[in-house]
Amino acid sequence: MGGDREISMERVVVTGMGVVSPAGSGLDEFWAGITQGESAVDLVQDYDLSEYPTRIAAQVKDFDPSKYLDRKEARHMDRFVQFAIVAADEAWRDADLLSGVDPDRAGVVVGNGIGGMQTLTEQHQVLLERGPSRINPFFIPKMIGNIAGGQLAIRLNLRGPNETIVTACASSGNAIGSGLRAIQHGEADVMLVGGTEAALIPLAFAGFCSMKAMSTRNDDPKHASRPFDRERDGFVMGEGAGFLVLESLRHAERRKAPRIYAEMAGYGRSSDAYHVVEPHPEGEGASQAMMRAIADAGLFPDDVDYINAHGTSTPKGDIAETLAIKRVFGDYAYRLAVSSTKSSTGHLLGAAGAVEMIASILALKHQVLPPTINLEYPDPDCDLYYVPNLPQPRRVRVVMSNAFGFGGQNASLIAREL
Repeated sequence: MGGDREISMERVVVTGMGVVSPAGSGLDEFWAGITQGESAVDLVQDYDLSEYPTRIAAQVKDFDPSKYLDRKEARHMDRFVQFAIVAADEAWRDADLLSGVDPDRAGVVVGNGIGGMQTLTEQHQVLLERGPSRINPFFIPKMIGNIAGGQLAIRLNLRGPNETIVTACASSGNAIGSGLRAIQHGEADVMLVGGTEAALIPLAFAGFCSMKAMSTRNDDPKHASRPFDRERDGFVMGEGAGFLVLESLRHAERRKAPRIYAEMAGYGRSSDAYHVVEPHPEGEGASQAMMRAIADAGLFPDDVDYINAHGTSTPKGDIAETLAIKRVFGDYAYRLAVSSTKSSTGHLLGAAGAVEMIASILALKHQVLPPTINLEYPDPDCDLYYVPNLPQPRRVRVVMSNAFGFGGQNASLIAREL
């Protein structure tokens, strides 16, 4: 019944972006923060971590939700939701979409790795100390992982596709990919996509410390996040949010969008199927995600000018990603520019993919590559060009951003000049 039919894919563009990050909030402050060669990592002041092996993190400092939200409203939201609303509102305003959008053709996809962990631990303490009758009635709707997407849909009247993706540190990379597919396949004209995370609490520190996954460079926090450096000893936890507005090109042109940052051209995903926390040592899953993104964009490997690497500053992860890049790009890998902005921001966990995609698109806009700071002692096993320590002006047409997560889940995204 029926014959073959050709399906025409919608082209998808980025028309708005917003960010809350330790290196700066708002696009201008964020770009300055990741290109000025300084680290946002510092000793944690909010909790007593004196007994913890790791006492450093990249915090969003001086964040006051009352500047953006009604005080009563803010009390009913976990910090990860507050971050999401601030970043998403900026992206929506940046795209000039405050009116004139068909709500049935607009949706939201959010990635986060942990959800409202702060609310969960606080309410558990209430249960232990004061009993079940004193649990906050907003406990569940503050804590559940999908509530950021729900809150954004309510706030902006987005009645199209709405989903939350949890793939650890690949979450918001996958969220962008899911939004891309929704527009390509005609489910929506506009998708608000991104990620948010706020897990800088003692329980999370204890968990990651017990895994020996984080840097213990407590005496020198500014140099603790050092991707691809021989002296790296683990990642540095961060927090924040990043959101992008994706639109079909036809929709953006029809409404005369004030700006088009880039075309979101390719998305690839894969699984290592290897280990719950360690990457495949040869980077097999990561290379599959990158190759699929390149093919999805209709490009060749040597069309890619810059990769914003996952680059977490872990001993095994940075080597595996380097090997994966070599597997995909061959000899051209040595002419590619690769950098990790986690050296400045720390690792934003489930929000990392979106924030780093924004960094990649800003590199495309400014024609400047953000550096990998703290790269002082090159690791012989990490022998690519990682844009060490200083930003570099360079002609950039195509950018890739990688996001890899525990469980071996991988996402790669490609954006290009329109």
